[in-house]
Amino acid sequence: MFDLDPRLQEDTYVLGDFPLCRLLLSKDANYPWFILVPRRADISELFQLDDSDQAQLWKETTALAENLKDSFAADKMNVATLGNVVSQLHMHVIVRRCNDPAWPAPVWGNKPATSYTAEQLADVRKRLATVLDDNFTFAEV
Repeated sequence: MFDLDPRLQEDTYVLGDFPLCRLLLSKDANYPWFILVPRRADISELFQLDDSDQAQLWKETTALAENLKDSFAADKMNVATLGNVVSQLHMHVIVRRCNDPAWPAPVWGNKPATSYTAEQLADVRKRLATVLDDNFTFAEV
């Protein structure tokens, strides 16, 4: 059974689900920082997914990154899976802009997190609603 890692639960908002992955938003409003987590139990590495799930993860990751680049006016998209702190497999998809607080350095631990306001969070959901297709189901707010 799939359970979201407690650290991811604490540090993110659940936005909804793609066919394979749960989509999360980091609680750091310094960057539009999204996280995809395959809804598979006990997976910590990409190669632990079967071929079909690997292909689906890549499909969801690239489609999300492409949509975010346009809707959030990214200068660069950062896509990574590290897992050094949270071992559960998860893919970071981060919108980077030349004027963001950490540019050009990595976002991890660079600046203190800034909380989202209710209005900012609603704006993120609204932007996603305009670019994500029927393969995505929003979580209840």
